[in-house]
Amino acid sequence: MASLIGFYSLIFGLFSSSVIIFLSILNFRNTNSFDKKILTFTSLQLFFVIVSFLGLIFSFINSDFSNETVYNHSHTTKPIFYKISGTWGNHEGSLLLWLLVLTLFIFVFLIKSKEQSKQYRILTLLFQQVIIIGFFIFLIKTSNPFNYIFPVPKEGLGLNPILQDPALAIHPPILYLGYVGSSIIFSSTLAATSLNYISKKWAAHIKIWVLISWIFLTLGILLGSIWAYYELGWGGFWFWDPVENVSLMPWLALTTLLHCILILEKKLLFTSWVIILSISTFTLSMCGTFLVRSGILNSVHTFANDPERGLYILIFLFCLIFLSLFIFFFLHKSQDNKDYNFFWLSKETSILINNWFMMYFLSVVLIGTMYPIFLEVITTEKISVGPPFYNKLIIPFLIPFLFAMAIGPKLKWIKSNLQDKMNLIILLIISFLLSLLIIKNTNLNFLLNTILVTSGFYLFFITLRDFFIKGFNKLSQNLAHFGFSLFILSILLNNIFSSEIITNLKIGEKFQKDNIEINFEGVKKKSINNYDTIIGKFKIIDFNGSEEVLEPELRIYNQPNIVTSEADIKTDLFTDKFMTMNLVQNEDYFNIRYQVKPFMIWIWLSVLLISLGGLLSLLNRRNEN
Repeated sequence: MASLIGFYSLIFGLFSSSVIIFLSILNFRNTNSFDKKILTFTSLQLFFVIVSFLGLIFSFINSDFSNETVYNHSHTTKPIFYKISGTWGNHEGSLLLWLLVLTLFIFVFLIKSKEQSKQYRILTLLFQQVIIIGFFIFLIKTSNPFNYIFPVPKEGLGLNPILQDPALAIHPPILYLGYVGSSIIFSSTLAATSLNYISKKWAAHIKIWVLISWIFLTLGILLGSIWAYYELGWGGFWFWDPVENVSLMPWLALTTLLHCILILEKKLLFTSWVIILSISTFTLSMCGTFLVRSGILNSVHTFANDPERGLYILIFLFCLIFLSLFIFFFLHKSQDNKDYNFFWLSKETSILINNWFMMYFLSVVLIGTMYPIFLEVITTEKISVGPPFYNKLIIPFLIPFLFAMAIGPKLKWIKSNLQDKMNLIILLIISFLLSLLIIKNTNLNFLLNTILVTSGFYLFFITLRDFFIKGFNKLSQNLAHFGFSLFILSILLNNIFSSEIITNLKIGEKFQKDNIEINFEGVKKKSINNYDTIIGKFKIIDFNGSEEVLEPELRIYNQPNIVTSEADIKTDLFTDKFMTMNLVQNEDYFNIRYQVKPFMIWIWLSVLLISLGGLLSLLNRRNEN
């Protein structure tokens, strides 16, 4: 019954779109006030999508295996939390969640934009409804989450065990709030461009939606990164996986857009940048949807392997891009301040330079993600693009980017002299000496890494100084910039000081290397609700005087029958000690992987500080309004 209600709610929701478009066109043509019936049907559309989503949730909770989506992704022994999260842990359910956020955001937009022009609000709604209708048709035609199967199976196939994790359960909804938030930016930018409505007032209005999308996208990427770190067993927080990249690309575009909106709001500059970045952010979000759901990418994150679905999204994406480019090239009339003269040493110029750096980083990630796909289509040759590619192309440009980011906030609008020259020079010398001290005893590329770490420390010290000296004047900006500097420095130090031991051990054996002794003391077995577990016990002795007991696991899930490796991680203020174990096939040995990962907790905390900076900016903006 829940599935039937959910399906018909989708049909009614699609019908509501038709009514909304009809009423919007009528209201757009006359000069009266905003037609309240439009808001009524928009709220009705949201209600139908909520009912549909709840119908899918209840189907999962009740293990209704007459529903094909539930059968393919659930099981009676699965804990209730993962039954609920399984609603969006699949292709069909995740798209229904997309649709839910799309309808929610346009409803909130209409309520919160009452002070804006009536025509602008209606045209934004029309553009958003084009996207919403596209997703309605996609769901009903190719990805129906309510398909009925008969005879009804007694058991389901279950959810991939590595997806049965708290971080990954809340990761998709938060990430989608970031992705789908960019749809409002996209729709409102097209509306404002069409109506020649782009202004300082519009920038202040749309900045709120940019911040909302940016905060959720940042947090969503953070949760995915934390999950990959402890769940996939390789001890890394970022591996340049193609599906990781498709969330990073819109974040880079959105971060650049946020800084351009600041300039537009204050100086009425960069209107073309704002339009292009608004289009690019949503396009990249849709590209991510296409790549993840088309079967083109092979990753643990991907959902579908259906060319028909991929083709639909690709055609839909091209239509949106064509519409966007038409509006930009034929309807855009630059509103930039014509009397404004750029001086080479000013805040505007520094932001423009940083924009170009961000666009370069975005281009590298885009090429690294798309090139293997095009190469396979053209030559049938399969290649993978990994960390060496990104390191070679990004690191040399990261150094001037960090220096520019350190100096830029010191500059004034219009024309500036570099302030606090002596302090900047002193901090640069301190950063350089610290870097020499760190790099001299390593086997790294001395010159490149000394300059890289110097730039990281330099940005850190300057943002730390600004945070304490004038933190409350620009608290949100200083907090976000300080968080970013801490993020970069933590990653650099993590890469320099990380160490790893990989060996095979039997129970009772020990292994010694680099003043570290690993003692394999034994294993114990337990049975949990939907899996059995083998827990190893290892005593790690550091000859510098410390001992640690680590207990990694091997879990054998009953449905589907899959073995997963669960890391045991001991975290303190400065270092993570990370261990996984795996069975060596047809032998009595266990493969042991022990890693020391410095400053991991600071990587997570720094991203939270960045997000908190965005949240404070959003709250300040709301208080001002």
